[in-house]
Amino acid sequence: MKVDWKPGTMVYPIPAVLVSCGSTEERRNLFTVAWTGTICTNPAMLYISVRPERYSYDIIREEMEFTVCLTTEAMARATDWCGVRSGRDYDKWRETGLTPVRGHKAACFYVEESPLCIECRVKEIVHLGSHDMFVADVLNVIADDRYIDPETGAFDLASSGLMAYCHGGYFALGEKLGKFGFSVKKK
Repeated sequence: MKVDWKPGTMVYPIPAVLVSCGSTEERRNLFTVAWTGTICTNPAMLYISVRPERYSYDIIREEMEFTVCLTTEAMARATDWCGVRSGRDYDKWRETGLTPVRGHKAACFYVEESPLCIECRVKEIVHLGSHDMFVADVLNVIADDRYIDPETGAFDLASSGLMAYCHGGYFALGEKLGKFGFSVKKK
């Protein structure tokens, strides 16, 4: 039997990413975001939704850049820690042991340990209620070459050990069920 449930945020699983911001060593920060996603292919765009009271909110609003860093099973503890501690009180880079690297196209740093980092420039801020959505153009994608096939140039992100967030828990991605289009592929 199905029952009505109160309206809420129940689209799961979702990515748990680390977002970096701040163009100087003194101001740089790292925080966990689960409300993020692709919104356009051409031009490449994505969004993050952030509460205005978060420490990173003002940094992003003022500098209009951030970097989304995908997370892996090996980064689970650091990812959680960056989501429950504030950059007002801690240097999250130092506390987690993650390695900051100066961005290639954005002024903020990216996480060296991440298999894929997406440098972004804010195009629009949409005020929604509890969160504001930062709609951003993708400036650059920084990919770990360990996951790029040298012969084909294909990027095998699935082999990097990505993790997801589902209703309060972090999960490793499971077995592959199929490939895009497998349901209609001719035998």
